[in-house]
Amino acid sequence: MTTTTTLPHMPDTLSPPRRRTRLFAVAEVRWATAALLLFLVALPLHLAGAPTPLWATLYAAVYVTGGWDPAWAGLQALREKTLDVDLLMIVAALGAAAIGQVMDGALLIVIFATSGALEAVATARTQDSIRGLLDLTPATATVLDAEGGERTMPAKELRIGDVILVRPGELIAADGVVTGGASDVDQAGITGEPLPAYKSTGDEVFAGTLNTTGTLRVEVGRDPQDSVIARIVALVEQASQTKAPTQLFIEKVEQRYSIGMVTVTVAVFAVPLLFGADLTDALLRAMTFMIVASPCAIVLSTMPPLLSAIANAGRHGVLVKSAVVMEQLGHVDQVAFDKTGTLTEGSPAVSEVEAAAGPDLPTRAQVLAWAAAVEHLSEHPLARAIVDAAGSPAPAEDFSSVPGRGVEGVVEGVRTAVVSPSAVTAILPASLGMTVRRLEAAGRTVVIVLRDGAAVGAIGLTDRVRHDAPAAVQSLAELTAAPPVLLTGDNQAAATQLAAVVGIADVRAGLLPEDKVHAIAAAQVAGHRVLAVGDGVNDAPALATAHAGVAMGGGGSDLTLDAADAVVVRDNLAAIPAAVRLSRRARRVVLQNLVIAAVFIGGLVLWDLIGTLPLPLGVLGHEGSTVIVGLNSLRLLREREWSAPDPR
Repeated sequence: MTTTTTLPHMPDTLSPPRRRTRLFAVAEVRWATAALLLFLVALPLHLAGAPTPLWATLYAAVYVTGGWDPAWAGLQALREKTLDVDLLMIVAALGAAAIGQVMDGALLIVIFATSGALEAVATARTQDSIRGLLDLTPATATVLDAEGGERTMPAKELRIGDVILVRPGELIAADGVVTGGASDVDQAGITGEPLPAYKSTGDEVFAGTLNTTGTLRVEVGRDPQDSVIARIVALVEQASQTKAPTQLFIEKVEQRYSIGMVTVTVAVFAVPLLFGADLTDALLRAMTFMIVASPCAIVLSTMPPLLSAIANAGRHGVLVKSAVVMEQLGHVDQVAFDKTGTLTEGSPAVSEVEAAAGPDLPTRAQVLAWAAAVEHLSEHPLARAIVDAAGSPAPAEDFSSVPGRGVEGVVEGVRTAVVSPSAVTAILPASLGMTVRRLEAAGRTVVIVLRDGAAVGAIGLTDRVRHDAPAAVQSLAELTAAPPVLLTGDNQAAATQLAAVVGIADVRAGLLPEDKVHAIAAAQVAGHRVLAVGDGVNDAPALATAHAGVAMGGGGSDLTLDAADAVVVRDNLAAIPAAVRLSRRARRVVLQNLVIAAVFIGGLVLWDLIGTLPLPLGVLGHEGSTVIVGLNSLRLLREREWSAPDPR
């Protein structure tokens, strides 16, 4: 007789539902898009020789739509008695327009407006995901009273000491301790463990984790605002607010350059007048100085190389969120890896099958086939791995499941069970006992196969290491000064075994999200610039805290993808060291461009101060330097730049 078992529906992931700000709901995006479209209309009309009023009006609209926001920001800074690059950029663009270089000024406006829009979108999306993370916990909970009666109440109103009932397939509403029942709980989103953990009386459980097979009674141990999930939210928000803002090179020197340029321009105009120079000559010399000293070439020395590198990385499956991030990637000197879903695939696979020793006992293939027949109706991740390894056996009859013990059914007329070793320690043959100890010492998860109550074999399962993980770890270790570190919520044995395979010596296991943050913060206090790589909700605070955070895009949670500075879309670990190398090449191109710009600006400025620089020649030199640095920046779009060796 076959028993039909109805199993609870298991969500594919524990990621919160998407509640994203629409792209064009961000004001900076609307203004930047308008400026870009107007520029794309004006440029061909200009080049085609259309009537001047037509394209000039369109360029003027570009200045207004793309320039008003940075101009306002610059004026606000001016009220605080500071000069910043926003105002300097507007002055440079207006100066270019004043001498007839309207197109160059409009291009500068578009570049800055687009950069600001990208930064605004990244900020909005991160805030969306922080809010959405709270959706990992259910809105309501079933509370038990002293007489055993049930009532439903909002989860946010739970208090310490309340006892809640969690049925199969439900999310746990609060952190607490199990006071009754037993079940397997999927807590990968909190601890990073790839497999559900067995929970029974006395065990701790976390809000937002998924109860799978059994019914649990949980005594609330923390207020909802103090749960692990709530602390993750707080950690990400804190990291986003307190992480020291890394600036592009030009922004680091903008204040001094701005003040210096304005001061010298005034001096170039006023000093000759004091010595009796003609007003027109003094004004022309000062205007020429302002043009040749304007930072257009310097600004374009920095942004286009980084944008070219971003475009190249994007073609190879790495989405870098801003020019600042692209610059940061090249500065990292230590890498911190998550384990599950990052260095591993995040799903178990059969690694070894052993049959009990002795005459007339089954083969390894038979042991696997019997186990798969019983596991065919189970929703447990281990069951899927065993069935995948065996093929597609016919399901067992009279199937039943006991949380924390295993599953059983009738296979080929014989009562067959797949159970945990702890449930049958007393009846294990010596050979299988040694196999279990060996596999568990290597970080494997082990199940025992029983036939009519006798142990006939053992199956070892492990989370599969990504095929490119060892090479990626080695490449990043060669690129950085400090050895890589593994930060994981998984157990020590599994972490140590994985670290040995991929080549990591520094292993820290059993970590909660705040522990990962503390580890990265400690490394940064020691002077390291840490690159954090992860994929789960529990990795989001670490990625937000690190100097640069990279998320695995294939299975990454929404919060992790938005908290990260870059996303590896195809889960290709080898792309991470390639992106670091590309960032360093971009930094070299930036330095080359700055040298070129400085030589041109310095030479033209000296000519104007010492001799008499004709205005047309000054304009030609200024625009020529801009063209040269632009062409040099475009080299980073070439395919060979992606796989080029580290320039250091």
